[in-house]
Amino acid sequence: MCIEMNYRREYPEIPEGLTLKEFHQTIRSWVRRSEKAGLESLEHKGHSRKWTPEEKLELVEKVLAGRGLRPVADEAGVNSGQLYNWVQKYRMEGYQGLINKPKRRVPKEPKPMTKKEAPRELTESEREELIRLRAENEYLRAETAAIKKLMALRREKEAARLKARKQKRSKSSEAKDTD
Repeated sequence: MCIEMNYRREYPEIPEGLTLKEFHQTIRSWVRRSEKAGLESLEHKGHSRKWTPEEKLELVEKVLAGRGLRPVADEAGVNSGQLYNWVQKYRMEGYQGLINKPKRRVPKEPKPMTKKEAPRELTESEREELIRLRAENEYLRAETAAIKKLMALRREKEAARLKARKQKRSKSSEAKDTD
């Protein structure tokens, strides 16, 4: 509809958030694209088209040969920003930059090693040190638990003291109000 109105030199109302210049530029780019690639190129496909590396290379070579970025993008029916990215990747990485790399989530935990070596036997001194360290860990765990319990008891005692003090103040203020 906007393209037809453009041919009649009419424009629809400008959408909120766009300037007149931006809106007219957008419509002109739609007109150019529809003239070169047809109205189908403007339709929303609902999903992204997967371009093969060979197709990307063909478009990139046209741009590198001296043709303008926008005319090549309009002719192919691709966003000019996307074509610009392909050109930059081609300049940096060559043909490998145009290959679609699989998008995958990086695992949170590294995969366990498939080959597990049997642990070597501990020497007598290593075994004694392991026993001593385990005992020390157990002692430290008990000490930490005791300190946490003591802190919790102190907090409870302080809260009870503040509550009693608050009640005492409220009783004394009630007595003053009645006098």
